[in-house]
Amino acid sequence: MICGVDEAGRGPVMGPMVVAGLMLENESELEGLNVKDSKKCTPKRREKLAQELYKIAKTEVIIVPARDIDTMREGLTMNQIETKLFASIIEKLKPSVAYVDSADVNEERFGQDIKNELDLDVKIVSKHGADELYPIVSAASIIAKTTRDFEVGKIAEKIGCNIGSGYPSDVQTISFLEKWIAEHGEPPPHTRVSWKTTQNILNRILTKKIETF
Repeated sequence: MICGVDEAGRGPVMGPMVVAGLMLENESELEGLNVKDSKKCTPKRREKLAQELYKIAKTEVIIVPARDIDTMREGLTMNQIETKLFASIIEKLKPSVAYVDSADVNEERFGQDIKNELDLDVKIVSKHGADELYPIVSAASIIAKTTRDFEVGKIAEKIGCNIGSGYPSDVQTISFLEKWIAEHGEPPPHTRVSWKTTQNILNRILTKKIETF
């Protein structure tokens, strides 16, 4: 059995990071689905593919809320966090070979770091751009992305307005954060407070408020 592991939401200032793993006997089971990297699919196409993938594969998903990411970052780097999450997915799936999208500039080191976290004897294939190289990782990226999109949608519904994608490059997200912090004096729920983006907005707005007195 082989599995692919990938994440969605490592970089956003809002919302969770999602790590997903997908296991099959071999990648030939994915041929009919024409699986591609989730970044190249439309949201509608991703959702349709995800439904099909859940039918044919064993899947595992870990959703890490923003507050948990902030807490973990007090003692770990994002690469270390990702290593532990990838290892947790692999432990649950128990494949013979795991293909992973390397978060480290050193592919081999990332693979070995994951292996060091495991109690299983699993071959780890760690590559940059694995979601484009291996269909099994492309499939995992689709599960991760659709799960994160759903979670972001739930956050927007709870808050009661459009928060955008949660990424720092998203004008809608930054506009929402600025407005919320200006009105409340603190970041909204589901924000990664440890992110520089959040700290910069806080400092800018709070400094501006002090200067107006």
